[in-house]
Amino acid sequence: MLSYFRWVLFFITLFATLMGGALWLGGTLLSAPGPLDKTKNIVIPRGAGPQTMATILREEGVIDHPRLFRIAVMIDPTPKPIKAGEYEIPAHVSMWALLELLQSGKQVQRRLTVPEGMTTAEVVDLVRKTEALAGEITLDLKEGDLLPETYFYSRDDTRDGLLLRMKEAMDKTLDEAWRKRAAGLPLANRREALTLASIVEKETAVPAERAKVAAVYINRLRRKMKLESDPTTIYGLTRGKTPFNRELTRADLQSNTPYNTYVIAGLPPGPICNPGRAAIIAATNPARDRSLYFVADGQGGHAFAPTLAEHNRNVERWRQIQRERQEQQQTPQAPAAAPGSPSPPPGQQPGQQPGRPAARP
Repeated sequence: MLSYFRWVLFFITLFATLMGGALWLGGTLLSAPGPLDKTKNIVIPRGAGPQTMATILREEGVIDHPRLFRIAVMIDPTPKPIKAGEYEIPAHVSMWALLELLQSGKQVQRRLTVPEGMTTAEVVDLVRKTEALAGEITLDLKEGDLLPETYFYSRDDTRDGLLLRMKEAMDKTLDEAWRKRAAGLPLANRREALTLASIVEKETAVPAERAKVAAVYINRLRRKMKLESDPTTIYGLTRGKTPFNRELTRADLQSNTPYNTYVIAGLPPGPICNPGRAAIIAATNPARDRSLYFVADGQGGHAFAPTLAEHNRNVERWRQIQRERQEQQQTPQAPAAAPGSPSPPPGQQPGQQPGRPAARP
């Protein structure tokens, strides 16, 4: 009998030793650096179970022992569900650290930057071509609905969802700007403010000029003068769907579209692009300036004038700069134009006339 108990005790001790060794070895392997030699993005698909996940991680070179990973999932002392998505896996991550990352839901954050002044058709096309987004675009969006800025998203976020975020951001920005607008503006509602902001956005890319450009158009609206904005005329010809890569002609300036502000009085019927936050603020809080005209100054900005006579002098200076540049280009070995000298000036569309609002007989 004594011999029997000795054998039982021996096997119990052996089993405990083996189990302890196995646990120690398993713990060591779970805490050891993994085989991944550099940071890598891995996608865990929706509905994947531990076995599928382990297979993916093994194929991607993140782990060496798929079975041990499944065991780690089962014996996790604080079990949490692993969330589907795209994860940035650090080099040589251990299984424990890997499991914690996959349970955290801290997915890769991608970004999409929408530049100021894009039309809605251009933004929709940009979102349609953006990788890692899911679904087709089904929304009916109008010009000026979307706020240009940088948006973060995760893999498999929907395209409609991202565009709705842009629309909500525009609504919020416009609401706030309209509440804080200057008193006495000749603007009937938020939509008119947005329309003016879109013109300001297209007319200048110089931050310091936005409020002055807005003032020019506000002054013209107050005096019942035609706005004579080239970007609105161009939008009437293209509706923001195709590039305009030529100079405006006299026929263009006489075109019968509701956006041709050389012909119609007041603002066009709606925005001509999606203006940024700064242009919206400028349109609702224009500079206190008496200018009625502006023209490119040859230095990347514009020269503003309150009278036609002063504006004509500014126009002549701009034409002289153009003539000098043309002579330099035609002269062999002539020095290049100074860095930063625009052609066309910032804020001016290709082919856009430099003297806006232009004084025409």
